[in-house]
Amino acid sequence: MSLISQLPVLPVLLPLVSAPLCVLLPKGRMPWVFATAISWLTAISAVALLFHVAEVGSVTYNMGGWAGPLGIVYRIDIVGAIVMALVALMAAAVFPYAKESVAFEVGTEQSPAFYSLFLVCFAGLIGVVATGDAFNVFVFLEISSLSTYALVALGAKQDRRALTAAFTYLVLGTIGATFFVIGLGLLYQATGTLNMTDLHERLTGQDNRVVRAGFAFIVTGLGLKLAMFPLHKWLPDAYTFAPSAVTAFLAATATKVAVYAMLRFLFTVFGFTFAFMDVALTLFILLGLTGMFAASLIAVFRDDVKQMLAFSSVAQVGYMLLGISFGTPEGVAAAVMHVFNHALMKAALFMAVGAVFYVTLSHHLSAYKGLGKRMPFTAACFIIAGLSLIGVPFTAGFISKYLLIQAAFEATLPVSSLFIVMLIVASSLLAVAYIGRVAYEMFLSDPPEGVNQVEMPWTMMVPMGVMTAANIYFGMDAETLTSLARQGADLLSMGGAK
Repeated sequence: MSLISQLPVLPVLLPLVSAPLCVLLPKGRMPWVFATAISWLTAISAVALLFHVAEVGSVTYNMGGWAGPLGIVYRIDIVGAIVMALVALMAAAVFPYAKESVAFEVGTEQSPAFYSLFLVCFAGLIGVVATGDAFNVFVFLEISSLSTYALVALGAKQDRRALTAAFTYLVLGTIGATFFVIGLGLLYQATGTLNMTDLHERLTGQDNRVVRAGFAFIVTGLGLKLAMFPLHKWLPDAYTFAPSAVTAFLAATATKVAVYAMLRFLFTVFGFTFAFMDVALTLFILLGLTGMFAASLIAVFRDDVKQMLAFSSVAQVGYMLLGISFGTPEGVAAAVMHVFNHALMKAALFMAVGAVFYVTLSHHLSAYKGLGKRMPFTAACFIIAGLSLIGVPFTAGFISKYLLIQAAFEATLPVSSLFIVMLIVASSLLAVAYIGRVAYEMFLSDPPEGVNQVEMPWTMMVPMGVMTAANIYFGMDAETLTSLARQGADLLSMGGAK
């Protein structure tokens, strides 16, 4: 039994098995060292799996040696491998960053429980991507969600509103999970299977009220999980009041995994030719565009920078939905690219916000006055990631927005493609407004009197610098990633991994 053959299951197994061990470690530094080492091992295995899938195509792992559809199957296609590697690499960057941030915001007394929950959340997100069984998507979504509720609540040491945010997240997350599992039950009633490839084959040609109802329940449930406007109520407060390391990780991974799950069900399970798909994609155009503008406008008028970026995340989900709504391989490829690039942007931005909070104990815009002089490295990271969020050339954000515009011109849409493109550009200009407000305070406002330049812990600076550099690198050399995204989109258009 070679290590290569175990790659599909290793990224799930490593953090999942390690989580209960982490909680047994003594309070202090050991839980962080252990969890960070596990995150790096998981990242290595996920990246190795990505290279393997890119070389040989989709891979299948039969749990316990039982082949599908009777057994539980892990199936990794190229899009899944990209998202899995993304989640693992984000964890590998955030865990080192968490050392000082968590000790400051949560406390060393809670460190074993915190890192154990963090590993459980990590394992759940990886599991959603890996599994080829529809019910196991639900199981892993709930594994990640339940741990996330607790992680958000741990922010209560700094702000008691974290408890309310966690409760709201729990209630809405439970509603989304209920909708999702009801949809799975309806599909099982119609087909007698939960294997995703088998579901696709049995649903081909089916168009009845049971299947349509299942489709509607699944899309609504996943829409809530990915914070699709107007089902986004849980996200702004959860991101705002969670510990900084938790926010950075969730913003870079949680909604991205939910978007991937939506892609899998829309195109791998139901397929491009599903009779009800046109209605859903038209709805995605409306909700995507509305979310892009409504959330961006709210962000412009927020004085809490963390909350500003949280509403920005809702707007950016709108771009991903817009790419999906085109119903073409080009649109799906643009959505996948924005999933990847947005993770880089938000990881860097929320790490910078966490660094400012570490020094100033505030997320308010006034805390950013003169930051260019006080914390030049942090200010530079924020600005570069902010430019990527806007979509300035030579940043990662430009690549995915360019692909989205290109896909809009090539798609057959219910409205003018030029009109859609103009809306994409206009919503990007709104990002200039709220990023510009922070930049103004950083570089054009005077710092408070008597405040000198601040030195940050290297464990926070290095991950923040790496994420910022990634925004530049993938803005200048995205050919390989774009090619992989297009391969994955073509595969999804044919019904997924075969």
